[in-house]
Amino acid sequence: MSMISVQNLTFHYESNYENIFENVSFQLDTDWKTGFISRNGRGKTTFLKLLMGEFPYSGRIESSVSFDYFPFPAEDTKRPAIELLKEVIAPYKVWEDRMEQLLDSDAPEDQLAYSTLLQRYLDHDGYTIDEQIKCEAGKLGVSSDALARPFSTLSYGERTKLLLGALFLKKNNFLLIDEPTNHLDLAGKQAVAGYLACKKGFILVSHDRDFLDRTVDHILSINRAGIEIQKGNFTTWKQNRDNIDQFERDENEKLKKEIRKLTGAFRRTAGWSDQIEKSKIGEHSADRGFVGHQAAKMMKRAKSIEQRRERALDEKQSLLKNTEIVSALKIHPLTFSKEKLVECSHLTLRYGERTVAEDLNFCVRRGDRIALQGRNGCGKSSVLKLILGETIAYSGTLLVSSGLAISYVPQDSSFLKGSLRQFIADERIDESLFKAILRKLDFSRNQFDKDLEAYSEGQKKKVLLAGSLCRQAHLYIWDEPLNYIDIFSRMQIEELITSYQPTMLFVDHDTAFLQGAATQIITLQQI
Repeated sequence: MSMISVQNLTFHYESNYENIFENVSFQLDTDWKTGFISRNGRGKTTFLKLLMGEFPYSGRIESSVSFDYFPFPAEDTKRPAIELLKEVIAPYKVWEDRMEQLLDSDAPEDQLAYSTLLQRYLDHDGYTIDEQIKCEAGKLGVSSDALARPFSTLSYGERTKLLLGALFLKKNNFLLIDEPTNHLDLAGKQAVAGYLACKKGFILVSHDRDFLDRTVDHILSINRAGIEIQKGNFTTWKQNRDNIDQFERDENEKLKKEIRKLTGAFRRTAGWSDQIEKSKIGEHSADRGFVGHQAAKMMKRAKSIEQRRERALDEKQSLLKNTEIVSALKIHPLTFSKEKLVECSHLTLRYGERTVAEDLNFCVRRGDRIALQGRNGCGKSSVLKLILGETIAYSGTLLVSSGLAISYVPQDSSFLKGSLRQFIADERIDESLFKAILRKLDFSRNQFDKDLEAYSEGQKKKVLLAGSLCRQAHLYIWDEPLNYIDIFSRMQIEELITSYQPTMLFVDHDTAFLQGAATQIITLQQI
């Protein structure tokens, strides 16, 4: 057990004069399973990169462990997966070749070098590492056969799981895991959650409430006014945060009433003092010494009231600094004239000779919120694209009602480039409404002046969602809309859907969101 200590950390990017972190201090134990949360754009990934030593900063970060960041790009992916993974863990091949060279020498210094290198090889489980990799792969639901195949031929989910397992086999390292579940299907997420639940010693960035609850025992949160760390999972953190926020809201209301009362009392008392003081002047004035004494007493009382008011103002200003402002979103869906909007009967989709979805049967009716589920590659996105009118070979029957207005959020946001103003013009959406939605999704006004390439992945996804919400539509088709989106915004979007009940067809893997938003879940089978 050791500590990671952060003292007076201050950092800003050269292109931005505003500090992302300012005099931040906290400690966390390297045995903790720490969930790392915040609104998008507050610096989670930046903080992980500071731990990795990628940027200069002021302050101190001290730790007895080395850090490894996930995800990371794999090199020479044409090699068998097990060879690539072994290289991620340690340079076994380099050590083996060198030991073989040293064995051919009788020189005492070479024998000593061999002994030293052999001990290092043993310390890193060189003779058992293949079996350990197979064991970790099994825990993650990846077959041992996959380890013999070229890494490039594995699915995205298999690669993610194996690289994560390899990092956990490294010695004396502490993992910085940055949103591992994006683009993982539900089964993949469950496998990774079960795996992480049995590990320790990591910081996990995730916006999935259920995933955090299953994997972490502490929460590190970047709040509006600083960073805090609490014991427990996301649910316990949220309950504590809600209790604190409610207490501070109640205190705020009490102080507002007290301040109004004290303000009125001060004005009355100060006014009385002035009137008494004025009564000293004139031919009918009373004893001037007595009147002056009374005026002084009233003024002293007024000053005492003013001091109480200032203390109440100071106390009020200290409240609600960390309370997240989560404003309700609005949507104005159109009502379609017919009951059925989309109907699929015995639908089979193909790309060339490859079948990606087979014998699908479902109907989207007014008020339905249908979620498509299934393993990666089973054709979920292809079904959405076919309904949108893309050219995809299929057999069976697909009926999309004529005159149907559709609002679409694509899975990929990498095409977003240029200015926000240009995006608004290209999409032909109302600028005021669009920016109002982004403000509710925690965009600051200075974000509007930045190019879209400078946005975080979560902010890019919010741009696409805000664009969709600006459009009045009969049917909203969203393809993994929550990837990279922060927890608070996910809850905003879930509340929006349950409040306005638009007709939807969507793909997502957030369990809590599905339970709250979907009226029906259709599972596509892997072909």
